[in-house]
Amino acid sequence: MQATDSPAPADDAPPGPPGWTRVIGVFDLETTGVDVTSDRIVTAHVGLLDAKGSVILARDWVADPGVEIPDSAAAIHGITTEHARAVGEPAADVVEQIVDVLRSLLDAGIPIVAYNAAYDFSLLSCEAQRHGIAPLRAPSPVIDPLILDKTYDRYRRGKRTLAAVAEHYAVRLDDAHHASADAVAAGRVAQALAQRFAGMLPPRVDELHTRQIAWARAQAASLTEYFIRIGRLDPEERLDGGWPVR
Repeated sequence: MQATDSPAPADDAPPGPPGWTRVIGVFDLETTGVDVTSDRIVTAHVGLLDAKGSVILARDWVADPGVEIPDSAAAIHGITTEHARAVGEPAADVVEQIVDVLRSLLDAGIPIVAYNAAYDFSLLSCEAQRHGIAPLRAPSPVIDPLILDKTYDRYRRGKRTLAAVAEHYAVRLDDAHHASADAVAAGRVAQALAQRFAGMLPPRVDELHTRQIAWARAQAASLTEYFIRIGRLDPEERLDGGWPVR
């Protein structure tokens, strides 16, 4: 073995971020509403970020959802029914393409980051079944910055929206509620979390995925108890803690 001039790392050197942060997929949907079973995709983004958070691949879609886009939803993401009908691709084509791109990334072992992943992956699954497309079955590995932030900084006060969490981790978010901007910001937040909590995160992405399943279930149970206490839910009601697909 040849000697080198490079010093050995100090025993107390801070751990670096886990290897999964080197290349990550990012995914976001903008939709007609918040019900994963009945609402539809309007715009979507899937991309790749490198270790520095730079975009190295991007794919965007505008869909004609086949239903009216409520004014309340259009006010958030900026896509009206008329615009979607004029420039959007048929919903079935968009859904099939999104599923295919995500499946290819997951098959390659690339983790997909999605903020509040259970919403995007559940709605995509329902859309796939609606159009007779084979959905993603138990997509893995998935990284959810919302789950991670609530786990590792549980008692921080304030909102946990993407905008609020991005600001907390000094991640720039322009054009919020545009699928591409939200997807990229979520990926950079995941990388920031991995940097800050490097010594606490599981080193293997498959282990991190598995732990998020349990964390999501526990967080839903805790939120259920809080909502019952303040009268927002009836005692027999429970929030669904399924993750990343409900």
